[in-house]
Amino acid sequence: MTSEPNIIEIRDLTKIYTDGLGVKALDGLNMTVKRGEFLSIIGPSGSGKSTLLHMIGILDTPTSGTILIDGENVTTMSDRERSRARNEMLGFIFQYHHLLPDFSALENVMMPLLIAGKSKREAERIARDLLKEVDLEDRMDHRPNQLSGGQNQRVAVARALANSPKIVIGDEPTGNLDSHSSDKIYELLRKLNREHDQTFILVTHDENMAAKTERIVRLVDGKIVNE
Repeated sequence: MTSEPNIIEIRDLTKIYTDGLGVKALDGLNMTVKRGEFLSIIGPSGSGKSTLLHMIGILDTPTSGTILIDGENVTTMSDRERSRARNEMLGFIFQYHHLLPDFSALENVMMPLLIAGKSKREAERIARDLLKEVDLEDRMDHRPNQLSGGQNQRVAVARALANSPKIVIGDEPTGNLDSHSSDKIYELLRKLNREHDQTFILVTHDENMAAKTERIVRLVDGKIVNE
């Protein structure tokens, strides 16, 4: 892992929310992530985890500092460029799967592919392959309300991988699941990380899950206290 190049470089990152009391959510943070790494970000509530995740996910802009993703400075991009980079480089898995309730598992996974301009035929082929990879080949035509929580999260994982992102970000990806389903999702993410050499960054409150990752980044008051 140490020989791999950095896919993320964060330099002197600061975020101050000017509404209210002017909270400094990130305080001169420096961090690198290597290509293919599988890491977790942990810390108490208010430590800056979600803010850092939003910065890496190109969902928010810093007050100061620089973020390079695969060599591109995403902090100086226009809104259109940021949207393009987000769609091309990143996949997101959230605590709540956010699947479209009136669509089947297959259609939910096809959606980001269709948005990216794939033909319906190509989108369906890729979506079917991904659902097979997450062991849902016999549930492709089921809607979210016909699936268990763990199965819905597997659909969400497949959807996150649809456009072959270089980085997959998980925001409490098992936080809404029981321990058995949580372990299964973790095993699935680790398997996908190894097989696809994609970088996985998991924000979690679950110390047990964090302990299984290759590296733990611990935040306190907007700073990294150890890695």
